[in-house]
Amino acid sequence: QVQLVESGGGLVQAGGSLRLSCAASGRFFSVGVMGWYRQAPGKQRELVGSITRRDNINYADSVKGRFTISRDNAKNTVTLQMNSLKPEDTAVYYCSTQIQSTTYWGQGTQVTVSS
Repeated sequence: QVQLVESGGGLVQAGGSLRLSCAASGRFFSVGVMGWYRQAPGKQRELVGSITRRDNINYADSVKGRFTISRDNAKNTVTLQMNSLKPEDTAVYYCSTQIQSTTYWGQGTQVTVSS
């Protein structure tokens, strides 16, 4: 069984910063691509950023230049540094990873940006 545990959400004013972290645990050999998704009320879940084991990175256009994704392969963790936050970044953020063709999700962490 694989578990993803997220931390770091919260309430912040527009222009502020938050850092989300996610750790994968369980019985597996290695973790594949890791990523962060978000889902705002009434909207579909969308990709925020993803990173492969070789640090190939992909961002949503809406967060480019403001968010930075990174990972630690030895610790099976992925981090999302979010700067210059906007009210439209408000959503539940989910950590995701693929292990042997199976996608796993964290429980989600709320990020709220006030104007």
